[in-house]
Amino acid sequence: MASILGLVEDPLTLDMPVLLETDASGKHVSLLGHLPRRSDLASTNEAQSRAVFIFRGPAGYISPAMAGRSNWAPTWNFITVKIIADISTDDQLTDEALRCTVAHMEKDQQSPWSVDQLGERYEKLKAAVIGFRARIISVSARFKLGQDENSETFEHIIGCLSDAKLKYWMLRMREAEGIEEAPASVGNPVVKSKKVEPTL
Repeated sequence: MASILGLVEDPLTLDMPVLLETDASGKHVSLLGHLPRRSDLASTNEAQSRAVFIFRGPAGYISPAMAGRSNWAPTWNFITVKIIADISTDDQLTDEALRCTVAHMEKDQQSPWSVDQLGERYEKLKAAVIGFRARIISVSARFKLGQDENSETFEHIIGCLSDAKLKYWMLRMREAEGIEEAPASVGNPVVKSKKVEPTL
């Protein structure tokens, strides 16, 4: 699920499901999705509309009590990914976008549902949206997952954290960066940012 913000005058934010598409080498090249036909992005006369896609991962409040240190300021851990892309809407993409999205979301169901089960209603519902493919221009990500905490503080937070998804990503970031010991932080740790400029 992404928040989509068109770079147009007085834009509205849309929350819509999108699928990441890769090339043969695994490079992220585009996003496939659909938009309400009445939305700003779908109704523009431009052949392409540049937009910002914002993806938010697990996030949560971290109390000083969770850190086990009274001189440690409360903070908020989060994951945010921003993709800037050029959206091209196309009626010919609508069916593909809808079917691929449903197939992806239903893949773990014991009996996956299909749009074909809507019967005649499918064409009526499909008429209210339009498919798009968005060519990725840039990707940037911000992570604040306790990566600057010393081992004792980090382990204390992990032990007190009830959000399994946030805990998973904190541990994954710690492992990915090979952190064994970091300087103790008082207050909010520095937010690390990573930016990738894909070659398309």
